[in-house]
Amino acid sequence: MTARLDVLCTGYAGDRVASTVVLIRDEGAVTVVDPGMVADRGQILGPMAALGVDPASVTDVVFSHHHPDHTLNAALFARARFHDFWAIYQDDVWTDRPADGFQVSPSVTLMATPGHTAQDITTLVAAGDGLTACTHLWWSQAGPAEDPLAEDQPLLETSRARLLERAPSLIVPGHGAPFAPSALGAPA
Repeated sequence: MTARLDVLCTGYAGDRVASTVVLIRDEGAVTVVDPGMVADRGQILGPMAALGVDPASVTDVVFSHHHPDHTLNAALFARARFHDFWAIYQDDVWTDRPADGFQVSPSVTLMATPGHTAQDITTLVAAGDGLTACTHLWWSQAGPAEDPLAEDQPLLETSRARLLERAPSLIVPGHGAPFAPSALGAPA
């Protein structure tokens, strides 16, 4: 069985900033990736309601990294487990674990992809059309090719190459609409 992935809010960066917020439903697990800054919380909650998903039913929230533009609205999902690069947090329990290879649900796995920050992770989703990567390795399809806020651009390039070796069919970038890797000139 494969997961269903829906983009709740397509992010952007410029004079204003919003993260791309993703909803993943997979065999009883309901995961939100990067519930960060948006112009209005209705841009997250409205699409969820239209899909028939109650915020109280969200089981997991994944932070690609800890910048506020990717985490600000986490409190909308009070019952969820929260995942980052080194732990799972729920209520007052902090469970250490490395993210790389951690399986959130049967079709959702985390991958360490440092570069933008040393703590970046990508959420890999086995969906109907192949592997989808929710990641901040790219801000959007349009770029920038070189991340102006990267802590380590060469490491980011290495993480990009490692991800593309997995041959994702779709990339959901940190601040833009989903795109095919072929749009980058990479093999599909």
